[in-house]
Amino acid sequence: MTIPDRIVYCEGSEAEKHTIIKECLVTGELIELNQKALPGCYMHRSAPHDVARTEHLTFVCTARKDDAGPNNNWQAPDAAKARLTPLFGGSMQGRTMYVVPFLMGPAGSRFSKVGVEITDSRYVVLSMRIMTRVGQAALDHLGTSDAFTRCLHSLGDLSPARRFIMHFPEENAVWSIGSGYGGNALLGKKCMALRLASWLAKKEGWLAEHMLILGLQDPQGKQHYVAGAFPSACGKTNLAMLMPPASMPGWTATTVGDDIAWLRPGNDGRLWALNPEAGFFGVVPGTSQRTNATAFNMIQRNTIYTNVALRPDGTPWWEGHDDPAPAHALDWQGRPWNPSSPNKAAHPNSRFTTPATQCATLSPEFDNPEGVPIDAILFGARRQRRVPLVYEAGSWAHGTFLGATLSSETTAAATGKVGVLRRDPMAMLPFCGYNMGDYFAHWLEMGASVAKPPQIFRVNWFRTTDDGKFLWPGFGDNLRVLKWILERCEGHGKAVPSAIGAVPTLDAIDRKGLEISDDDLSALLKVDPAEWVEALAGQEDFFRTFGEHLPPAMWDEQKHLAHRIEDAITPHDLQGRDLGT
Repeated sequence: MTIPDRIVYCEGSEAEKHTIIKECLVTGELIELNQKALPGCYMHRSAPHDVARTEHLTFVCTARKDDAGPNNNWQAPDAAKARLTPLFGGSMQGRTMYVVPFLMGPAGSRFSKVGVEITDSRYVVLSMRIMTRVGQAALDHLGTSDAFTRCLHSLGDLSPARRFIMHFPEENAVWSIGSGYGGNALLGKKCMALRLASWLAKKEGWLAEHMLILGLQDPQGKQHYVAGAFPSACGKTNLAMLMPPASMPGWTATTVGDDIAWLRPGNDGRLWALNPEAGFFGVVPGTSQRTNATAFNMIQRNTIYTNVALRPDGTPWWEGHDDPAPAHALDWQGRPWNPSSPNKAAHPNSRFTTPATQCATLSPEFDNPEGVPIDAILFGARRQRRVPLVYEAGSWAHGTFLGATLSSETTAAATGKVGVLRRDPMAMLPFCGYNMGDYFAHWLEMGASVAKPPQIFRVNWFRTTDDGKFLWPGFGDNLRVLKWILERCEGHGKAVPSAIGAVPTLDAIDRKGLEISDDDLSALLKVDPAEWVEALAGQEDFFRTFGEHLPPAMWDEQKHLAHRIEDAITPHDLQGRDLGT
């Protein structure tokens, strides 16, 4: 169908990598960076109109539209293939087809899944080598089975008018054409590890989630693990690579994963999780020694930078870099740039792709085929108002409700306006491969399937003052909130009930070495029931979109919340009579 000039079967060797890099340097697909300062590092520029996930062009193709749900764009499988086949026809003429067998997850793990991506993009091949385990490891895991994900990708002509990312969960396949951007083209990532994996997870009894996995060892030497769901560019990578503040000695934080978690019930009645990826595909702007020294240091070698600025000395630069803005540079599109230029030097969604093995905080359990046991699950997003710093769900069903009603202010990771509030349940709205009402029901079933499910918490690092200043310092100081969360998981840690969940008392958060006033902390922890009345209406409207697919338990939780808010707003006497006017 694609008619390539030649076919290369990728076995994942270093020699193969160097051959492809040399070809990329000739074609201009990569620009060699200063190898003395940044050994093994290269820069890639995508097309100016191909810089983020294109959710409006992403489809789930199931036999029944209802199975895809209102959260997905839908096409019937036959119609989708009829639409794409002419676009793929001859799409690789004059190009090389690369056949890339890859493994998501450690070799030999019951969690792990095999995929094969066919692509005509060398950038995709090099990125897949970083983000997955390519070559023999995948073939060995597959053995004689045909249970692998079929991933067909072509750059096509990169026209947005002919750009589609089509998922076929019933066939365990994805076809993507017209984009070279990571989330649209690295098909092992969002396409396989979330959209298709979430469908498989429902079928097989596990969870595929858009979550980081963080290891925390307390000063007494006890090891804990938390998973956290955050929309893209909401500090997820920073949290996954958290560095404990100097004022909290004895704590150690390790990184299991920064983006995707696959969770399965363990024999001990807990949920166990692993990161199926082998690398990090992170947002570059804002990454510095101050904000995330671990990430900054790990991208100093063997890294592909995408859509950053290029300084005259052959090193990259981006907004939020430790270095001041250069007097002269080439911007992310290769145009001359200086500090007075009207446009940003790096694209707001510019990226780094780097091997996980370069992360100084990488957990020793990273390759453990059994994964790690999860103590707590966090749901977090960007909210300047209303949502407190942290609060605890009263049950697994309540926690599922907190995830289901998650909303965040949009960022540059997806096309569209930035700063708009949108619903993003479990940070999975763009990635759930089936009807989200059924997804919530599956979450409830998973909680009931284990004797000791993780406790669930909602966090918000982004609450601001009226003049827009962040109230919470964030970054390493987020450990102070995590410490309270772990205390709550162990049956202690001070909290007071509120209409939305249990909130820390003013003295429950460890503030040793942190300059934050009682007034600011009070503002961070404040729950104003009146502010949640509007949220209730929005939740109700959202839930109605799923019709009878929404499990009754979600309506029950919404009603319980409404009653708690009403009780908090309206005073009652001991007989329950309304004393309001």
